[in-house]
Amino acid sequence: MSFKDKIDKNRLPQHIAIIMDGNGRWAKEKGELRVFGHKNGVTAVREALEASVEIGLNYLTLYAFSTENWNRPQFEVDALMELLVNSLNQELPTFQENNIRVNSIGRMSDLPAHCQVTLQSTIEQTKNNTGCTLTLALSYGSRQEILDATKTIAEKVKKGEISLDDINEEIFSNNLYTHGIPDPDLLIRTSGEERISNYMLWQIAYSELFFLPIMWPEFSRETLFECIYLYQNRERRFGKTSEQL
Repeated sequence: MSFKDKIDKNRLPQHIAIIMDGNGRWAKEKGELRVFGHKNGVTAVREALEASVEIGLNYLTLYAFSTENWNRPQFEVDALMELLVNSLNQELPTFQENNIRVNSIGRMSDLPAHCQVTLQSTIEQTKNNTGCTLTLALSYGSRQEILDATKTIAEKVKKGEISLDDINEEIFSNNLYTHGIPDPDLLIRTSGEERISNYMLWQIAYSELFFLPIMWPEFSRETLFECIYLYQNRERRFGKTSEQL
């Protein structure tokens, strides 16, 4: 029996965020270049997205390229950028067919010009879709996001648009890259590493965390269904006692 059949459709997480880790190590284990792992990781992205659509998930956010990833060898960075462009072009019909809205968070201006054009075109062409929202975190770093939000809010105070006393969690959240997107209920990381790596630090304050031993190219639909099933068997108390729930 698939884990999908065990999932309570009335208690789905609204938003799942994933750290897609292990492409390079997976390729190295097979005697291949790291780029080979990234290319096979695209299949895992498709698996995760198709499973999300199939189960009725509203939001899926993928950590595709961090601000720190710019420090990788130029050959690998260039290959990742081309892979992004090719994947967006190839998957656009699938996005439209499955009513998927594409979104992005991060410093898009850091991306090569042709990547920006393709990404913005995909976002524009899918903006009216009402199914699952696929958010790609590109040139993204959560600390930078928090600093940018702080500067934006400080500028609003300086201009008299808001007062110091107006600042609360809602105001802060509304100035993050993820404004308009609910915080993740569930964060998944592959590759066996158990750290957050500067990913959505504010947003995952109450997320359930799953660290999987598999590498990202090994991720499948069933993997996502299993994580959702296990998530539904956790007790989320948000500071309350079990008896209060």
